[in-house]
Amino acid sequence: MTEDTTAPAGGPPARSGAAAGTRSQTLDRGIRALELLHRAGRPMSIAELARGLAVHRSIIYRILRTLEDHRLVARTPDGAYELGLGLPVLARGVSHDLQSAALPVLSALADDAAMTAFLVVPSGAEAITLTSVEPRLAPAHVAYAPGVRHPLDRGAPGIALLAAGPPRPGERPEVAEARARGWAYSRDEVLAGMSSVAAPVAAPSSRQGVAAVAVIYVEGAHGDDDTDRAALAERVRAAAKEIAADLP
Repeated sequence: MTEDTTAPAGGPPARSGAAAGTRSQTLDRGIRALELLHRAGRPMSIAELARGLAVHRSIIYRILRTLEDHRLVARTPDGAYELGLGLPVLARGVSHDLQSAALPVLSALADDAAMTAFLVVPSGAEAITLTSVEPRLAPAHVAYAPGVRHPLDRGAPGIALLAAGPPRPGERPEVAEARARGWAYSRDEVLAGMSSVAAPVAAPSSRQGVAAVAVIYVEGAHGDDDTDRAALAERVRAAAKEIAADLP
C-alpha cells in the first residue's frame, strides 16, 4: 500500500511582505482556496473553505463561483467544491519540454528503484514538485503528489537545485557537499521518517540547474548504508543526465 504524504486540511498562510499592498487580495484568496483544496485532498464545503481562509462565507462563495466559471473548481452533487478539470489543462503548458523529457525517464527510475520518482523545479525561495511517477510493481512505496512545495534549502531536491549553481555566502555545508559529488541526500527534512536522494538537471545551453530528479523512500526499507545510498544516487544521477540530454 502507498503512504499518502498529502498534508491535512488547513489553510495555507496568507502572503506577507512589504509589497503586499500592491497585490490583488481577491486573486490571492482564490489561489489560496485552490491550495487549500489541494492540501485537503477531498471536496470541501463553503463553510470549511471560509474557515480555512478566515474569510466570510459570502466572500469565498463569490471566489468559488468565479473559479468554477473557469473550470478551476467544480461542485460535487452534495454542494461541496473540488479541484476542477481546467487545472490539468493549464498544467500541461508548464515546462512542457521539461515534463516531456522527464516522464519516461522518471517512469523507468521509479520501476528500477521501486520508489516514487519525481521532478522538482525552483520557484523563488521554494522547491515545487512538477510531476511524479509511482512504481508499478513495488508492494509498498511513498506517494508524493505534484504541487508539494518546501523551502529551497531543505530536502535533497532543494539542496540539489542549489548545488547546481555557484557557491553562495552562508549556504549549508550539505549544498557544497552535493556540488562536489553530484547528488544530495536528506532525511527527516521535509517529511518525518522519509529519506530522499536527488540530482540536478542542467540545461545543455547554460549548464545551470533547471530542475532536480529525486526519489523518496522510508529509511531502511531499501537499504540504508552508504553503499546502498551511493548506488541509488548513481541511478538518480543517470536519470538526471538523461533528461538533460533531451532538453532543447
